[in-house]
Amino acid sequence: MDSIVASIIKQFEDRSTAGKKKYGTDLDRQDLSLLEWVEHAKQEHMDAILYLEKLKQQFIQEVTDPNKVGK
Repeated sequence: MDSIVASIIKQFEDRSTAGKKKYGTDLDRQDLSLLEWVEHAKQEHMDAILYLEKLKQQFIQEVTDPNKVGK
């Protein structure tokens, strides 16, 4: 296994542990309907799009103004 795959597996394990601690449950839970699972996934993807847009805007700003790199 290469170091990138190992890193991602470790991150998944850490995230699972933190989620169980924070929410008191995990993905084996049986209390959500199919539509509720879809809604959770949709909301997570919406957050991901926001993070990508933030990164895109920051990258554009840094490319157009090198003095702001890392700020």
